[in-house]
Formats: sequence, C-alpha cells, structure tokens
Amino acid sequence: MIDDIEEVAQRYARYTAIGAVVIAAAWHLGYDLTVTIAGWPSFRWPWLAAAAWIGYTAVGVIAARSLVRRFEGPARAVGLAVAVLAVDVAVIVSCRPGDLLGAADWGWGSVGWLGVMLLWNRPRWRSELIAFLSANAGIMLTAMIVTGTVDRVSIAKYLMVMVGSITLQLGYAAGCHTLRVRADDAALLARRLAADDAWRESAQRIHADRLRRYAAIRDVAESLLEQLADGADPGDPRVREDCTAGAMRLRRLITEREDVPDELVSVLRERIDAAERRQVLVTAPPFGQRMPVLPEGVREDLLRAPVLALDGARSRARVTVSAMSAMVSVAVVADNDDLPISTTPVREPSGVVVTYQRQGRDVWVNSIWQGP
Repeated sequence: MIDDIEEVAQRYARYTAIGAVVIAAAWHLGYDLTVTIAGWPSFRWPWLAAAAWIGYTAVGVIAARSLVRRFEGPARAVGLAVAVLAVDVAVIVSCRPGDLLGAADWGWGSVGWLGVMLLWNRPRWRSELIAFLSANAGIMLTAMIVTGTVDRVSIAKYLMVMVGSITLQLGYAAGCHTLRVRADDAALLARRLAADDAWRESAQRIHADRLRRYAAIRDVAESLLEQLADGADPGDPRVREDCTAGAMRLRRLITEREDVPDELVSVLRERIDAAERRQVLVTAPPFGQRMPVLPEGVREDLLRAPVLALDGARSRARVTVSAMSAMVSVAVVADNDDLPISTTPVREPSGVVVTYQRQGRDVWVNSIWQGP
C-alpha cells in the first residue's frame, strides 16, 4: 500500500514537470518559431530575433533536462532566469517600434513559461517566479514608455496579454505545486500509518512472547517442584540432571529481552524451546542486539544450517547470535553426529557464508551475513 501511494506521489511530481515542459515547448515551437519566420521581413534586426529564439531554446533544453530527471529546476536557475530576461530584451530591440505589441514581439508573452520551468519546485519558487514575471512585465512597460507606445489601446493590449499570461503561468505552477504537496502528504500519512501498524504488531508479538516465557517458567518450576514433592531424591543423578536443565532454562527465560521482536530471534527461540522439551541442555546468551534490516532470503539462509544442528542435538547445545549494523552471525555448537557437513565454507546465493567444523560427536555451525 505504501509503495502504491508513493508511486502516485512520484507520478504527480513527474507528470506535472513534464506538463510544464510540453507547454513551453509547444508554445515556443508552435507560436514563437512561426511568427519569427513569418515576420522575418518586418524585424529591424532579424538575426538578433533568430539569436534570441536559439538562446531561448538552449535555456529551455537545460531546464527540460533538469525537470525530467530531477523534477525541479536546474541548479543555476537564477542565472538562467536573468539570461531569459536578456532574451526578452533582445526580441524587443529586434522589433521596430510600431511592432512592439504585434505578433513579431513574441518574447514578453513567452518567457514566463521558461521562468516556470527554471524555478520549478525550488524552496522559494513563489517569490522568485513572481519577481521574474514582474521583471518581464516591467521590461515591456519600459520599452513601451521609451518608444512612446502608451495610448489607451496599447495599454489595454499590454494589460490583456500580461494579465492573461501571468494568470496561466503562475496558476499552472501553483496548481501543480498543490497537487505535489497533497500527494506527498498522502505518502507521509501512509508511512506513519504503516509505522503505527508495525509498532502495534511488534507490541503484540512482545506481549505474546512475554506470555510464552511466563508459561514456560511456570511449567519448568512446576515440574521440578512436583518431582521433589513426590519424594524424588535430590541426590539422584537423574533428578540433579533435571534440576540442572531446569535451572539453565529458567535462567535463559528470565534473561531474555522483550524488546527484540525480530523474526530471526523468534525462530531461534522456538527451536530452543523444542530442543529443551526433548531434554537437551541449551545454553543461549540473551539475544539483546538490535538486528539490522536483512535483504530478502538472508534470514532463511542464516537459520537453515544452525537450526538443523540444533534440531539434531542429542543432549547439549549452545546458541549464539551476534549482530552489528551490517553483519549478523548465528552459531550453534551441538552434539549432533548425524548432520552432514562441508569441509569448505558454503556460500549461499543471498551472500550468507556457512562454515562447519566437527570434533568427535560435536559439530560447530556458523552462518555469517555481511552487508555492503
């Protein structure tokens, strides 16, 4: 569920950015290029207009690559924004004064979309985009004043184009930002809910483990006390052996930590309990380490050989678990003479290395995983 929601958030970030690229590219290729070619004879300096169109295209390519790859504007966005405003000035200068508000002067209505791309998803995108659009509007208004194009019709055209373009450009940026924020909020909420569920499940497992230990302690003490109450001789070797086994099990159960609900530890505890029910004396230091996150398949490979050695123990076994941030080791020493062993370390597909050693009837099995 979390992966699905995070994938939705990634899609919002990806496709809103791609949408900005598509709008700017379609406008620049469909309108700016068309009026530059069609109005070529009307330009005062047509090559300056062509250079401005090429410069706009170059900055657009840089911004588009950043948006497609990282879903945000390029690192040098402010410097590129200044360059885009220079392109705006170049287009104005290339036009004759009478064409300042005509179709040939495409820069002042188009550079806003490039500003949206450059400032996309930046920490201060609102203030920066408003400043950029205001600068564009100020440049055009200054050019109108310098050329004396300040009659009522010209002012009306200026306001109509500027208000319309700013509304579209700022509105698109704000709307997409809202979509991304809502999608990110949904992903964050899903992660928090998953963390709550994991904590609740962990608490339930710890509680169940605590009840299991209490029940096991009661059974061990009850069994020993019943034997003694029925007249068992404390000097009898069998009674002393049962008391020793019971004492070892009580010590292990009492010293077990409740805050290690790892699946690897849970499996080992289950197999230790099963061995003790078969009257195997099991020595196991408290499993108090916090286990690292194991990749898929590692836990099974770590447990396979040690559990086989423990399950086949005849009378005694020792189980140890060691863990660090990128290493986990599980070792079992048991009087198991039926376990087939390898004289050389065995490397599992998951990266776990299993080592065997045999001395008489005793076998030592150690499986180790080391992360990258």
